[in-house]
Order: sequence, then structure tokens, then C-alpha cells
Amino acid sequence: MSTFTIALVQSSFRVGDIPWNTDKVIEALGSVEADIYVFPELTLIGYPPEDLLLRPSLDARINVAIEKLASVRPDSLLVFGAPYRVKEPDSALLNCAIAITGGEIVHRHAKQSLPNYEVFDEKRYFEAGSKCDSFEFRGTKIALTVCEDIWKDQALASLGVGEAELILNLNASPFHGGKQAERIDILRQKARQYQTNIVYVNQVGGQDELVFDGGSMTVTQNGKVTIPLAPFEQGVALVQYAENSFSSDLPEKTLREHKDQHLNQRLHNYYQALVTGVRDYVGKNGFKSVVLGLSGGIDSALTLAIACDALGPEKVRAIMMPYTYTSQMSLDDAATQAKTLGVVYEVIEIKPAVSAFETMLAPLFEGASRDSTEENIQARTRGLLLMAVSNKTGAMVLTTGNKSEMSVGYATLYGDMAGGLDVLKDVPKMLVFELARFCNRSFEVIPQRVIDRPPSAELSPDQVDEDSLPAYPVLDAILERYVDLDESAETIISAGYDREEVYKVLRLVDINEYKRRQAPPGIRLSRKAFGRDRRYPITNGWKLGG
Repeated sequence: MSTFTIALVQSSFRVGDIPWNTDKVIEALGSVEADIYVFPELTLIGYPPEDLLLRPSLDARINVAIEKLASVRPDSLLVFGAPYRVKEPDSALLNCAIAITGGEIVHRHAKQSLPNYEVFDEKRYFEAGSKCDSFEFRGTKIALTVCEDIWKDQALASLGVGEAELILNLNASPFHGGKQAERIDILRQKARQYQTNIVYVNQVGGQDELVFDGGSMTVTQNGKVTIPLAPFEQGVALVQYAENSFSSDLPEKTLREHKDQHLNQRLHNYYQALVTGVRDYVGKNGFKSVVLGLSGGIDSALTLAIACDALGPEKVRAIMMPYTYTSQMSLDDAATQAKTLGVVYEVIEIKPAVSAFETMLAPLFEGASRDSTEENIQARTRGLLLMAVSNKTGAMVLTTGNKSEMSVGYATLYGDMAGGLDVLKDVPKMLVFELARFCNRSFEVIPQRVIDRPPSAELSPDQVDEDSLPAYPVLDAILERYVDLDESAETIISAGYDREEVYKVLRLVDINEYKRRQAPPGIRLSRKAFGRDRRYPITNGWKLGG
């Protein structure tokens, strides 16, 4: 029976930067001594590479990288992911796990189960593999699988029960609420069903809307789970494999601790996903700092807290832009939070600019009563100022609209929607409240009355959100059913919701698709985020109903 030291490399890669990714692999290989090194899916190009896979120089760049890696650690087994083109019979591009030892490729597995749902569209780029074989390394039968192969029976069935003592599973599995518990359940099931031991390695970090949480683990054939790496953190964990068991000198996190059902663990995962998404979106796009409008409301307060945790307060700038309807409470609370967090904080009165716009427009609006037009001028003035600061300083603008608002269009194009990243775009309002309270678990990061007060855009006298929208608990419940679960109006009504409110909300969701198309990207927390997940035509004649 062979004994191996296996290195689980949970890392974040730059999509498209093949030389940088290759060097990062080499750095990891030099950081620890191991018999087997396992990296995530599509290590060399990053995930998801999208139409970069169609670039004509892809094959040459990947081949250079593989040749470079083949000379490193020749006595060990190096397993990594890469797009790989086979010339026969039809020059197909495959999503491969590649095993190198002794300076050459000794085994290659092409992903069989190509996901083509939610955020995935792999069938656009790859051909599916046809089988799963094992190979021997130092007398042990090992099989390679890629991500979804381990979820489906197709790849493992072609391998057969007991045909591999050890399966190395390479992943680029994005986070959503409860995802780690789902992974653990399926891995335990497959390990027992096929009488094999599994090493599961997942990438970590943010890539546009997606966040990868890691969660790399080992699973024995009797279902024992060991998770030696912290979620949302890069790292290399060494585990010893012998006689159908894994052990590690690092502190283990048990299955029970990772069941993602405890309130604080659930909120911690959501919060860390947002922090990771902001940090990597800002950093990987070359920005050194961010700026946001701090209104004194809960959405901007939570966004500010996340930005500080992601980047450090020294890289965050908050600007309060009061107008006639801004309350003293909002002014005080924004200043308090900015001081608590230690960010650069400035106040810019927008009344002169709003008055100038209204004066210029007065001849065109003669005889018309005031309405949302004037409210939108306030929001667009604020957006203009934030974008001017961004242009001058190079700071990325973070917008602060939550999923509830974005669903029903409770946001202003070219106003509070103007920016580079909407941090809360996939965070419903009720979850915003939960996360704000979570921020205050150790000390008051967000002033308590910001959490307690009725939400308001403060664009007109005594305005509160519920003047225009159903109460947020009701609104979020309806939105979850319609947006996340794709339930019809009549199905939602049959669950006990008011008919008039349901039709109002659903109509708002449908008519505001054009706004969401022009919104900045946002970090995905759910199974059905706007953008990569939910794709509806702007122009359509679909009628609401059953």
C-alpha cells in the first residue's frame, strides 16, 4: 500500500493571464514538498475564461505553459486543469485535468459533464470527454475528474466501482448560499457508492460576478470528510494518504462545523463572499482605491463596511452629498460611521447643481408638476459627482443598490446606478438588515439607528421606501418566488399573497429589465442573480398570469 503526501492548492488565478498563472503554479510547487500536487479546474487560464477560449493563439500559449511545468518537480505528480485541443478526429477543445510526472504528460482526462445552466455555458466552448480511466502512480490506481464529473454518474460509471483507489477532482465551483453543504453531501455519497477516496480541490477568489469559496477537502470511501483549508482563503494544505485514510497536521474543520446552517456561519459566508468579490474585482482590474456615496442609509453603510474589510480603510473614500431632504440624522450617522471606520470622508452640497439643472430645464417643463423627474435629477447629480471623483483620482465607484431595489427598478439610471461594481446587487433587503447586524456583532460598525430606521431614498419630503413598495418582508418573499424560483403570478397568489401587490411587483420586475442591463456587475450570492443567471429579453410580449 502506497503512502503519499498530497498538496491541495486552493488558489486564485487571473482569467486569461496564462504566464502569470503558470508562475503561480511553480511558486506553489516550490512552497511545500509533496508527492502529488492538485490544482483547480482550468488552472492555466482561470475560470470562467468565456470567449478567450476562442482566441487563435490559445493552443500555443497553453502548450508553452505545459512545457514549462513539465520540467518542475519531475519526481512528483503534478495535476492541474487546462483547455487542451486534440487534433484528431475534429480538433476538439477539451476541458482537461492533466497529470505530469517525469517531465511528460502521463494521463489526461477530458471533462464529460459539461454544465450548461445558471452561470455555466461550457457547451459553447468544449466538447465532452467520452470516458474516465485510471492510471498508476507508484502502484496506486488514480483517476482524474473535473468538477461536475463528480456530481454525475456518467464519468464515474465509466470508471466503475472500485476501479480507482483515489480520485483527484479539480473544481471551479462558484459560491452560493448553502453550496458547501451540497458539495459535502454529494462527495460522501459518491465516495461510498464507488468505494473510492476523493481529493476535492476548488479555486478561490472573485471573478467578475462570481465568487469561488474554495472549500477544498478530502473524503474517504466510508464518508469521513476533512476540510484542512479555510473557506475564501488561498493556501496549500498537506495531507497524508495511506490505507484509505487521510490525515493532516493542520487544524481540521469537521463536517459538523461546515454545515452552513448556523446563523452566524451562514452570514459569515455571505459576508466573506462579498468581501472577496470586492477585493478581487477591484484589485484584478487594476484599481487602487474605491469611492462611494454614503447617504446615512443602511445600503451604503453596509457597502462601506464591506469595502473597508476588502481593501482597508485607507483605500476607501466616502462622500456625503446632502440636499434639502437629507435629514440631520443621515448627516450625523454617515459622519459617525466614516469616523469609526477611519475612511476619508467629505461632504458636497448638491443644491447648487440641482438648482442649476432645474433652471436650465424650466422652459421645457413649464406647466408640468413636480414628479420623479426632479428626484432623479438629485440622484444623477450625485452620480455625476462620484464619477468625476473617479475620473480624477482613479478610484472605482461602488454603487449600493440591493437586489430588492434592482428587481423593481427602484434606482436611477446614470444616478445611483452609475459606477463600476454594485456590491449588494444580489443581496435582498432583508438580508441587508441581517448582514448589517452581523457587522455589529463585535462593536458598532454601523450606527444602530441606521439599521432601525425606516429605509428612505430621501428624495422628497418625509419619503420612505414603503410609500412606493410593499413592506420589504413581503416584497422579498414575492421576489424570491418570481425571480429566484420562476413561479407564476397565480402560483404566488395561491401561496397567500395579495393579488394586486403581486401583479404590481411582477410588472415592475418585467418593465425594468432595461435598467438592469445597464447596471454595473454585482457579486453573486444566490442561484439566480441578475446578469449571468437570469436572462430575459427587454422587448417581449409575455403576459403575466398562470
